[in-house]
Amino acid sequence: MNNFQRKIYSPGTQLSRGGACVHSARHQSLNKFLGSSRTLRLHHPLLCSSQFHSGPAFCADVYNINAKRNFSSSGKLYQNKKNDDDDGDPKEESGQESEYGQEMPHNFSPVGALTTMSVPEFLPVVPVIAISRNPVFPRFVKMIEVTHPKLMDLLRRKIKFNMPYAGVFLKRDESNESDVINRLDEVYDVGTFVHITEMHDLGDRLRMIVMAHRRIKITDMALEDEVDLLPDPAKDKKRKSRRRNGKKDSEDSEKKDEKSADSNESSGVSFSLGSIFGSNKASCGAESSTTPTPPPSSEHVLMVKTENITHEHFENNDEIKALTSEVVKTIRDIIAMNPLYRENLAQIIQAGQRVIDNPVYISDLGAALTAGEPNELQEVLEETNISKRLMLALSLLKKEYELSKLQQRIGKEVEEKVKKQHREYILREQLKIIKKELGLEKDDKDAIEEKFRGRLKDLVVPQHVMEVIDEELSKLSFLDNHSSEFNVTRNYLDWLTGLPWGKYSEETLELTRAQEILDEDHYGMDDVKKRILEFIAVSQLKGSTQGKILCFYGPPGVGKTSIAKSIARALNRKYFRFSVGGMTDVAEIKGHRRTYVGAMPGKMIQCLKKTKTENPLVLIDEVDKMGRGYQGDPSSALLELLDPEQNHNFLDHYLDVTVDLSKVLFICTANVIETIPEPLRDRMEMIDVSGYVAEEKLNIAKQYLVPQSITASGVEADKMSISDEAMNTLIKQYCRESGVRNLQKQIEKIFRKAALKIVKEKVDTITIDTENLQEFVGKPLFTHDRMYDTTPPGVVTGLAWTAMGGSTLFIETVLKRPIKTATDSSSSAEPSGSLELTGSLGNVMKESAQLAYTYAKAFTAQEYPDNSFMQTAQIHLHVPEGATPKDGPSAGCTIVTALLSLMLNTPVRQNFAMTGEVSLTGKVLPVGGIKEKCIAAKRVGVTCIVLPGENKKDYADLPTYITDGLDVHFVDHYEEVFKLAFPDL
Repeated sequence: MNNFQRKIYSPGTQLSRGGACVHSARHQSLNKFLGSSRTLRLHHPLLCSSQFHSGPAFCADVYNINAKRNFSSSGKLYQNKKNDDDDGDPKEESGQESEYGQEMPHNFSPVGALTTMSVPEFLPVVPVIAISRNPVFPRFVKMIEVTHPKLMDLLRRKIKFNMPYAGVFLKRDESNESDVINRLDEVYDVGTFVHITEMHDLGDRLRMIVMAHRRIKITDMALEDEVDLLPDPAKDKKRKSRRRNGKKDSEDSEKKDEKSADSNESSGVSFSLGSIFGSNKASCGAESSTTPTPPPSSEHVLMVKTENITHEHFENNDEIKALTSEVVKTIRDIIAMNPLYRENLAQIIQAGQRVIDNPVYISDLGAALTAGEPNELQEVLEETNISKRLMLALSLLKKEYELSKLQQRIGKEVEEKVKKQHREYILREQLKIIKKELGLEKDDKDAIEEKFRGRLKDLVVPQHVMEVIDEELSKLSFLDNHSSEFNVTRNYLDWLTGLPWGKYSEETLELTRAQEILDEDHYGMDDVKKRILEFIAVSQLKGSTQGKILCFYGPPGVGKTSIAKSIARALNRKYFRFSVGGMTDVAEIKGHRRTYVGAMPGKMIQCLKKTKTENPLVLIDEVDKMGRGYQGDPSSALLELLDPEQNHNFLDHYLDVTVDLSKVLFICTANVIETIPEPLRDRMEMIDVSGYVAEEKLNIAKQYLVPQSITASGVEADKMSISDEAMNTLIKQYCRESGVRNLQKQIEKIFRKAALKIVKEKVDTITIDTENLQEFVGKPLFTHDRMYDTTPPGVVTGLAWTAMGGSTLFIETVLKRPIKTATDSSSSAEPSGSLELTGSLGNVMKESAQLAYTYAKAFTAQEYPDNSFMQTAQIHLHVPEGATPKDGPSAGCTIVTALLSLMLNTPVRQNFAMTGEVSLTGKVLPVGGIKEKCIAAKRVGVTCIVLPGENKKDYADLPTYITDGLDVHFVDHYEEVFKLAFPDL
């Protein structure tokens, strides 16, 4: 049975031995409707006289073309051998019985590889499968998955009726993921007619392997019941019986076959494919029937009418040949460059056929290889002119070739980089092994342990710290080098061994040398310098290094931060500064726990590691501006750090071992002390660094600021000079603040403009005086020193303290309306007095004004019982510069004096100012900021000031250049103030 295979399908599940019924002419009627098939012959048992048809079974002759064709049954493959003459009994196969008791052959199961059959040249109505991204070109295979239930049912029915054909069309919208369409305009009109060669039913989806055959075009929408599942057998062309075992059929047998066919036709025997495969609606003696289909869906387009598209006639001229050759050459270049195409497409191009002779196939092959845009690939699919199609495909191939070259170049660069890194890694490992063998280098762990122990040789490590270090080194030796715990332990040991255990810097205990350094860097600041000299003297007497906690507070720009650096230089201590302004995280001071990623110690441990000494000078800047967040309160964390009784055992969260900070000299800076928490303020020694008067500013400018500006600007000292008159004018009319920071800016501005003038105008020397000062610094900011040259009745000059230093404050009082007399007949009741307050006054100052108003009434009733002014007058009290908030109790005496001056209609003595809080009984209470207030009074030309008696000690500490020219009176009760303010009464 060479080149043939006989299989008999019987109801008893016996696969009978092959027979010779192929010569029977009674099967001619069945074979006619499959006349186009070269591979399948079907036999009906009632019309076959073969001895093998002992029961109602079907016999199928399958022509084996390649001697290796596979037939699958539910995924199981039956492979024919090259020699089909094997007479052995075939194995039993289990079948599936239909309702007629016949067994459905597995070769025609809708799951698995479908039976080989011929593809019709024209099929007017096909199911629609919508795909995305890439269209399917003829003669190419594609795997498609379908998930829509209705389309899945339709494809199952088509496969069941042995009509495994469909139309594949590209969707216009790539974002549409549905397998079906609602309107025909959702897909392109031109697609491909495909043959479903294999299908696997996975329940919720169908996975199909389709083979594209030709181009088709949608003409209209169709319904499923418009489709003829099988053609009419009577219209098929008659086919002659094939040769079997090398013998020719005789003319008699041909005539006999024709007669038998005629008899079959006359007897009305015809079979549909559905009845052969066990269809529920087929009958052996019935006419060709169709299976009823479900009603058409109104929501989706499942079937369409199509027509074949043929390309335009072309001649294989030189242009076509050249285009074809160029396409093939580009394909070969892509295959040679891109390994993804090499294995598959090299076999396609280099197969036995000459593909260069088929430009139609070459154009489709070129387009299918590329990853072009969907609209570009669809344009190739729709093009019917072969020359244009080749040109479109060539354009896409060139783009793909350039992309492949770019990918190859990038790949080479990456590969070279990886090779270089790999080579370096191999060389390093080899070098490490060589050094280890020669004894020049040890393992990583040994080297790390040796490095850590080497750091501890010259240090005096406390016993409790050494125990922790030994324990961590022991743990490190058992850890893997690449584990995260190894890195954590190594970093911890790096911090522990990097601290200066027992190392101190040698202090300078010479008072003269320290005094020279402090005077060299700063002018004035006697309180600070005396405190540092006292600290040195105590250290000299004790013979050991000690720590202390100081706090410098005062207005900005007076040198609080810079003096700390000078102190470190004078004491020969290492200097470390960190600011706590705006700090909200406690971990900045106390460190993080080691369990956190990126944990590190706090600022103090970092300070010790950086300075390499246990007795540095640490400047903690802006302690009055610390914040508070959800991470905690840093000001509370400073309590342990700045407490002399606790900081000798300071515990950092990261180190988790105690560190001695008792030898550290802490210096804190602040502008105001009210915002510093009381427990923290109690731990520090407060030193007031007040502002500078004009004389001090002049000396600072001449000794420090001008030389610094000469160095910074590059102007030579002999080419630039500033007169003392110009400097005084600059200080009084441009820089009235307590510090010298703004004065430094103005001097630097003068030198910058002078440098520009020297370079641009080629000037040899420049002298700054009062006449040309405005040319360099602009208009003056303060044109007068005081608001009133002569104070009128109801106006008194007060003295106030601000963060920028001291200032004068004028209290103004006026009558809101005339006082009604007793003879005024219009008054129906006794008039009452009132007091209105304006000027952005705070709550404390408002209470002080009400208290002063009450005391003024009591004082008037006692001293001037006949005067009812304070009882009936409606008074308005205002403090000028209303945009500036004002608060504090020190204006009590000034407000009482202003009210009494208004009542008496008598001005106070000129060049007279006062400060002090008054009680309800007239007692004058002490206030703060005496130095700043005296400086402000002297700056505006006040010669006589009144201070509370308890502030005499503060005034005694003032230098003589501040007190010179001032007539100061200390009072304990307001009656004394009244006598000084109104000496003529």
